[in-house]
Amino acid sequence: MGENFIQQLFAQRIGGNQFGKDTVMYKFEKIKRAKRAACAKNPEVELIDLGVGEPDWMADSEVIDVLYNEAKKRENKGYTDNGIQEFKDAAVEYMEKAYNISGLDNKNEVNHGIGSKPILALLPLAFINPGDIAIMTVPGYPVLGTMTKALNGEVVNLPLLAENSFFPDLDSLTSEQRRKAKLLYINYPNNPTGATATREFFEKVVRFARENEIIVVADAAYAALTFDGEKPLSFLSVDGAKEVGVEIHSLSKAYNMTGWRLAFICGNELVVKAFAAVKDNNDSGQFAAIQKAGIYCLQHPEITKKTALKYSRRHNMLVETLKSVGFLVKKPKASFYLYVQIPKGTSDGRVFSSAEDFSEYLITEKLISSVPWDDAGHYIRFSVTFEANDEEEEVRIVKEIKRRLMEEKFIF
Repeated sequence: MGENFIQQLFAQRIGGNQFGKDTVMYKFEKIKRAKRAACAKNPEVELIDLGVGEPDWMADSEVIDVLYNEAKKRENKGYTDNGIQEFKDAAVEYMEKAYNISGLDNKNEVNHGIGSKPILALLPLAFINPGDIAIMTVPGYPVLGTMTKALNGEVVNLPLLAENSFFPDLDSLTSEQRRKAKLLYINYPNNPTGATATREFFEKVVRFARENEIIVVADAAYAALTFDGEKPLSFLSVDGAKEVGVEIHSLSKAYNMTGWRLAFICGNELVVKAFAAVKDNNDSGQFAAIQKAGIYCLQHPEITKKTALKYSRRHNMLVETLKSVGFLVKKPKASFYLYVQIPKGTSDGRVFSSAEDFSEYLITEKLISSVPWDDAGHYIRFSVTFEANDEEEEVRIVKEIKRRLMEEKFIF
């Protein structure tokens, strides 16, 4: 009886009385299951995981040492609430050193978060009422939109298309959508397309936000992972950006610290204060020892540059391999993602009707894992964060990818 009445009490936002009964399987769960099945069927074959979206390196040993030493200190044991001031100071200094952003108020215009995901999840709580709109880009990271819907807001998705250099077409929004919109989420360098923003695009976003009174949430999780002459570019470096929005920086990807859960939001004072107020009612702050390890990271951006060089090297090899078997692919200038349009099929008559079809084929037939995206065209996302101990191992893995793909003739 208890189970029956509980089944009737679930909130609609997680499925209502159908919670747990939904037969729809989420994409990343499908990928996990497909990997397990492929490995079980082919135990002697190495799985090459190009789907995982997190760094293969651990945090630098010096960063781990800071954590260890700070964790032993009594003064670091308690709640940190909205963060220690030293981390905010370091974040402001980092923004000036890495992105040439000067003038951020280290008390009112920056706040830490337990990773960028919780920051994105909490921001709608500060701004979205029922019926309000959040503008999102697809394909992309959906958390801000998911929370908007949970608050009975509406999400308007703008596709990222190659013909628009993977920028959203803001001009396509209707006057009603602009009037009801409160938040605009952008993410550059972009996951999954790998596209980088231009100053001109950011300037257009600022104009759009000002004209329509919309807050910009710029997700900069990959902003420092640039190469091939691309300079890290902050949304806040554009005139007027701080008047209309905020930027979120994460230590997860830039410093190989995904599980450490540390990020910061900076920019418009009112937005930062609103986030801090909501956050204060949802968590008690990240462990001070982790924040102090984060300070060390922010003071040593060369860690990120070393990591970016590795990704650039791996991109070079993977792009060359994919081109050699017929894929039309271009190396991105940032991030560890490679966004690849799928083939139509193979010479033996197999047809790929979706990215999900092709991704399933790769894992089942070639034991190569990827992430499919069918939101705006049919693409798969490869990640160059595959496990490799050194450059020699990287070369071996990429040669093995080529060997497996050469077994088929793809039709494009």
